[in-house]
Amino acid sequence: MLFDLTKQNVLIVDDTETNIDILVDALDGLYEISVAIDGESALETVEEEKPDLILLDIMMPGMDGYEVCQKLKESAETKDIPVIFLTAAANIESKNRGFELGAVDYITKPFEVSEVKARVSTHLTLKIARESLERQNEILEEKVRERTKEIARTQEVTIQSLTSLAETRDNETGGHIRRTKNYVKILAGELINHPKFRDQVDNNSVEMMWKSAPLHDIGKVGIRDHILLKPGKLDEAEFDEMKKHTILGMIALENAEKDLGSNSFLRFAKEIAYTHQEKWDGSGYPKGLRGEQIPLSGRIMAIADVYDALISARVYKPPFTHTKAVSIIVEGKGKHFDADLVEIFQGISEGFREIALKYADSNDQRKALEQ
Repeated sequence: MLFDLTKQNVLIVDDTETNIDILVDALDGLYEISVAIDGESALETVEEEKPDLILLDIMMPGMDGYEVCQKLKESAETKDIPVIFLTAAANIESKNRGFELGAVDYITKPFEVSEVKARVSTHLTLKIARESLERQNEILEEKVRERTKEIARTQEVTIQSLTSLAETRDNETGGHIRRTKNYVKILAGELINHPKFRDQVDNNSVEMMWKSAPLHDIGKVGIRDHILLKPGKLDEAEFDEMKKHTILGMIALENAEKDLGSNSFLRFAKEIAYTHQEKWDGSGYPKGLRGEQIPLSGRIMAIADVYDALISARVYKPPFTHTKAVSIIVEGKGKHFDADLVEIFQGISEGFREIALKYADSNDQRKALEQ
């Protein structure tokens, strides 16, 4: 790849006028040239206008070339300027010291004009190529960030659309959806550093569970109205029919997942929809899964869903107090719920209360939550 180097600025630093004249004559017309006769004035010149490359004499009175190079490399503004040392010393020790300080090359005195031109051209070309690559990487990274945001937004819109569909058929409130998703988020978030769960949970999976939680009852769209909207307790046959919402939800989400792949965000939604009614002791539904057969996301959702049902009013009961709801969940430790998750829940139950208060459906619910 060819680059236009004519607008590149080369700073020549040498205390000998003859050396400066040779270098200026060699490079004049090829690049923009600036000159400094000692280390101090070189640093001042760099501060006023940053050059693209520096030809730097080592042996100068006052501040020598090594010290100038060290100061350049210590500054974030100037550390990437290529420095080519000019020296009459060709010994290995001098060269090694220069390379350790960050120099890219050496030109030995007396100067060979063709060598000066070749080395300057090579390092300016490398510099421009590196900067071009960095710009391309920045552009690619920005595109990746934009694409990631687009995917996240698509996920949110998809979930919101499905949730809105479920809300048109279900008698649960919008508050229930907001509360349970946030319960899931804080409970799952506690697992990231927990010795038992930290290998299963990270920030991304917490985010996916939080986003997916509103779909836990999506299968209720397939339950007949006289059962779904019944203003009272269901009889045994009706309850058997209601249980099918877990299967219907799993099937719907599984079909959607086929188009997106098994690593899609719908994996958590499918797990939650299918298993949030399972119980640790195997007495839940739809499959009677036991213990860790139940996916972690389903076990988390079970606690969130039950807590919210307890603190919510039903036609057959008033909202329970926060204290009562916590005690019922604790009683279900090792039976309905994963015992380890219940212990974690106990430690953050005040967070559940705060979420419930924030998204409370009524004053009666708020009063109960304050107890």
